[in-house]
Amino acid sequence: MSTPAALRVWESGFAVYRRIWRANLLSSLVQPFLYLLGMGVGVGALVDDRAGSTELLGGTSYLGFLAPSLIAVTAMMVLAQEAMWPVMDGFMWSNAYRSMYATPLEPGQIAAGVALWQATRGALACGGVAVALVLFDDTRSWGLLSAVVFGVLTGLAVALPITAWSASREAGDQSFPAIMRFGIMPMFLFGGAFYPIDQLPDWLQWVARVTPLYHGVELCRGSVLGTLEAGPALAHSAVLVSFAAIGHVVARRVFARRLAT
Repeated sequence: MSTPAALRVWESGFAVYRRIWRANLLSSLVQPFLYLLGMGVGVGALVDDRAGSTELLGGTSYLGFLAPSLIAVTAMMVLAQEAMWPVMDGFMWSNAYRSMYATPLEPGQIAAGVALWQATRGALACGGVAVALVLFDDTRSWGLLSAVVFGVLTGLAVALPITAWSASREAGDQSFPAIMRFGIMPMFLFGGAFYPIDQLPDWLQWVARVTPLYHGVELCRGSVLGTLEAGPALAHSAVLVSFAAIGHVVARRVFARRLAT
């Protein structure tokens, strides 16, 4: 009982992960490496042959431009999934959260433990991408360490609001595919991971700038390439922290209301 309450909830997620960690860790290493070969090296060779491409990409190759953004993209994808069906499962099918609530754990502590486990999953996923990036000269830097931290923050900025939504859903809810289709995928395509957002129409640039992924991509790319300045870093981080904090506050309230019924 001396263990922090949120950590006890975290342990339940870790206990499940211990059964699948080998396959999960392998995919976390192999998938980003293959993606970097296909997109960063393959497509990158075509982009880099174009006159003026280096200036357009901020003085780096296409591999150097794309690869760091995959840390933020991976965190968003992994934690968005973690915040959907697994959270609904805790209320609807396994009743894991209700079982926890039958102990001295409070709803807010359960929500905090869920967020802590999501952060751990994000760190594992981002770490796998960082290891893949070490293999390439353009992205081998100490900035990968801070990029992993920024990647986790990006994932939480996306996942915690979704967690609050998922906690309010009933079995059979069809909103999750819509979230992926109209929320996650547009951020994936237009969040600045694959090309500078100033290539987009003006109105779409403003849409991109209010998404969590854009700020995460800027932080990760700047960290790895060594171009991140203190002012922009604080501004981007503040946006991500705001998304994550608001999402967590709402999630705690939804957990409390749901578990009380």
